[in-house]
Amino acid sequence: MNNTHDLHDKRLADAWATLRAHSDKGLPLDPDPSRIAFADPEFLLRRETRGIRMQLELMKPDVEQRAHGIENTVVVFGSARFRSEEDSAAMIAQAEAAGDTVAAERWRRLARSSHYYEKARAFGKLVAQYSNGKEPQDKLFVCTGGGPGIMQAANRGAHEGGGISVGLAIALPMEEEANPYVTPALSFKFHYFAIRKMHFMMRAKALVAFPGGFGTLDELFEVITLVQTKKSKPVPIVLFGSDYWKRMIDFDFLVDEGVISPGDVKLFEYVDAPDDAWDAIKRFYKL
Repeated sequence: MNNTHDLHDKRLADAWATLRAHSDKGLPLDPDPSRIAFADPEFLLRRETRGIRMQLELMKPDVEQRAHGIENTVVVFGSARFRSEEDSAAMIAQAEAAGDTVAAERWRRLARSSHYYEKARAFGKLVAQYSNGKEPQDKLFVCTGGGPGIMQAANRGAHEGGGISVGLAIALPMEEEANPYVTPALSFKFHYFAIRKMHFMMRAKALVAFPGGFGTLDELFEVITLVQTKKSKPVPIVLFGSDYWKRMIDFDFLVDEGVISPGDVKLFEYVDAPDDAWDAIKRFYKL
């Protein structure tokens, strides 16, 4: 007699076959009360089932990361717009050839920060090389937002260092696919920013924030606030590119105004080299 697991597999297979048939034929998936609830996208996308969707977004990456031994991560944030030196030069040349002076100037401006791409790449490689040969509980894995720019650079470095890395991508119009250096089995896509933020912090043993815009600032201050309010354990928070960060944010002004405490500026440190970023993490954990 077949066991219960096999019976469930048959039902799931039948439900999946129905959905696949509609997709392959381009047919709309109309409401169907007889369809199994957990295999019914029309039902799962209702407003009333939002909580279930959020729970699934929390659970799926957690289950998969545990299966691959991902327990400790070094999270790398930074601009999705920075490219490698070679790609920056190519984009400038392409814009100039097309006579698009606006695009050419934009790419020239971004090219000034291409060195951050190379430094994030070097940092990702350092993390991976450290973990090679370590016991599972001692390994550190690069984790990024899975997109282009600094995220791609850190994943690329981890790949070149012989390691695996995580990508927590978000479904956005300008960032549809994960970068090619994320380990495929650890490439996740989220709809909810809030759940994605939780996954960044659930396994984070350090945060390295390279120069970036709104998204980078959002993630950075999320982590600083969680540590400041003791909602999360202290972790090394590294601001890569001291000139950039000090020009962007005057933390001393915030202290002078009394809106943060003098000790709050000790929650993070500035560095300007991949080795210094890695040393900050090693020093914190006495590695």
